[in-house]
Amino acid sequence: MGVIATSVREQIQKLKNRGMILDMEQNKIEEILLDIGYYRLGFYWNPFEVNKNHEFKKGTKFSDAIALYYLDVDLRSILLKSLNRIEINFRTKLVYYASNKYNSPTWFVDKKVMSHEFIKSFSFNYDEKFIKNNSAIKKHHQKYINDKYAPAWKTLEFFTFGTIFKIFQSINDDEIKLYIANLYGFNSVSTFINHIKTIILIRNTCAHGGILFDLNTPTEINISPLIKFRNYKNFKH
Repeated sequence: MGVIATSVREQIQKLKNRGMILDMEQNKIEEILLDIGYYRLGFYWNPFEVNKNHEFKKGTKFSDAIALYYLDVDLRSILLKSLNRIEINFRTKLVYYASNKYNSPTWFVDKKVMSHEFIKSFSFNYDEKFIKNNSAIKKHHQKYINDKYAPAWKTLEFFTFGTIFKIFQSINDDEIKLYIANLYGFNSVSTFINHIKTIILIRNTCAHGGILFDLNTPTEINISPLIKFRNYKNFKH
């Protein structure tokens, strides 16, 4: 759209000048542009552009871009249901098995269990604001005034998937990491980590309204016994 704001009618004229077939009533197109936004829709008509002047391939229709946009919306809705289950399941298994193995409710800040770097950063984030903003944690400290931290099964419920994964990575003991990886059918911790990173990337893309239909991962997805790729030569073994 450039550096100068334009009206909806100017945006429509710009699309027409670039060769797009406006196959909807103008009032409907205006409604869509005010609902979704010209800039966001640009990600969905970009595949139809043929040159640096943003001209469209002959026959490109406005409805084509809208259909692609709603494909992304539907895909996001489908993925989020499964991603939410994965996140909860992973958190639950990490908390359960680590809490029982180390026989400590606050193993996530135990120097014998976790890396010093993680403990330092975690301590910084577990502050008065964190306690105040999470009622379960606040109630815990009101009841147990001498506890510096609430137990893992309370505390880790209020951290993101990314932080939970970082906790997993920061455990010093490779044995429990392999055990948890095995629970999901992985024989390699590094392969398991690779897959969880990919899942978190997709989850964050969904949660923050990112573009899914042409999403590329920054690193290759490792081959595992659980997932088969048709064109496996393009993926890391």
